[in-house]
Formats: sequence, C-alpha cells, structure tokens
Amino acid sequence: MTPNEIARVQDYLRRTFGNDRITIVPPPKRGAPIEMLIGDEFIGVVHRDEDEGEVSYDLHITILSEDLPRPAPFPPAARASRPARTA
Repeated sequence: MTPNEIARVQDYLRRTFGNDRITIVPPPKRGAPIEMLIGDEFIGVVHRDEDEGEVSYDLHITILSEDLPRPAPFPPAARASRPARTA
C-alpha cells in the first residue's frame, strides 16, 4: 500500500469506528504485513487486494482467547425459570 492509501484507510477506519486512536502502521519493508493498532494495542492486519482493476482493503482482526473476559456464570435459577415445552 502506498502512504496515501494508508492515510485514506486510516481516516476511513477512524471515522467509521469513531476512534482517533486507530493507527495503520506502514510496514518496515515491502511485503511485510500492514498492522492496525488502537493506541499501543495490536488489533489486526490490513491487506490490499486488486482484482480486475478493482481495489479493496481487507481488515483481519485477531482476538486471542486469553484476551477475552471470563464467561459469566449461568445462574441456576434462570435454567429453572424457562417455560416448559409443550408437544
């Protein structure tokens, strides 16, 4: 991606998600992944695709299971309060 494309995609993502902390980091060398950050947190990579003269940009977001919050316990009372099925 060119610096102009990176700036345009970054502006689009900031406006779309309402977050000025989104940054698209140019790769250190040609062919390396283009990273998307929010603040200092790595979020995913952006890929440029060109097919039959049409250009698109794909954002691949990675979510590690270790970053997810613990699941909320399912209260036993909620199971008992479900309506019974009728045939």
